[in-house]
Amino acid sequence: MDNLEEREYLYWLSHIPFLGAVKIKKLHDYMGSYKKIYNIERKELENRGLLKQSEISFFEERRSSFHSARRQLEQLEKKGIRFIAHFDHDYPKRLLAIYGYPMGLFVRGKLPEEEKPAAAIIGARNCTNYGRQMAQSLARELSAAGISIISGLANGIDGAGHEGALEAGQETYGILGCGINVCYPKENYGLFSQMAKCGGIITEFMPDEAPRPQNFPMRNRIISGLSDTILVIEAREKSGSLITANLGLEQGKEIFALPGRVSDPLSAGCNCLISEGAGVLLSPETVLEYFKLQSGKILRELKGSIIQTSHQYYGKKQ
Repeated sequence: MDNLEEREYLYWLSHIPFLGAVKIKKLHDYMGSYKKIYNIERKELENRGLLKQSEISFFEERRSSFHSARRQLEQLEKKGIRFIAHFDHDYPKRLLAIYGYPMGLFVRGKLPEEEKPAAAIIGARNCTNYGRQMAQSLARELSAAGISIISGLANGIDGAGHEGALEAGQETYGILGCGINVCYPKENYGLFSQMAKCGGIITEFMPDEAPRPQNFPMRNRIISGLSDTILVIEAREKSGSLITANLGLEQGKEIFALPGRVSDPLSAGCNCLISEGAGVLLSPETVLEYFKLQSGKILRELKGSIIQTSHQYYGKKQ
């Protein structure tokens, strides 16, 4: 089967709103190829119960849009946006190991290197200055030690993590809850542009899709799926960061959380994770030891830089 042709049929199929990753995989497992899905007879869809009656009618109507979808895909590629299917050799192997992995990914720039360890740095959008400093410092030092930094390009902790990696001159990867042509939030356009050149922007959503609330839990499974470990910097008791951490636990990932004052609402989620067994994130050394990247003097210097940041912050508060 021609992979280019299959990718075109998958791109067309991805436009159909009620077909998520799990349902597309089910159809593909049954039919054996995306071209065969496109050509499936209405009667077979009805007899096999693969789609509801209302869905079948919509599916039939959308067949006529295939050639238009193919032209769209060609235009994206001319703009430097790749559409990578799950059967392509460069599709991330980490993602193939999770339930409901995306059938296709849109990518500006690069994907994380398979052989490099990867850490997600996540947390509150409305973070404290201390949280921002810690996220930035951790990302800077960990990326300099050879760990890929992955996050969601949101305001607050996510953005600080990306910034820290870029300050170290290292690549970092942002996972979007919207289309590849949409920068959300707009305030992070500078980061968005930098990361397309030094790292990558990744999403499973169609190119112009708006950042709808239901997209973000889906986005979060990709953040955790691409990471070997998840570092939660600041999070409330009920937050998207805890959803990502729980997805990571289901995927078998190691979770570390930055402890905080029990009276601070932004530390409640982290303290809760620690009470439930997450690792205590005290310094870059915590993560480097997990990845077995110890290096004597370097580690002491890294630990010192984080402790200094902490002392500076709490010194001001007292």
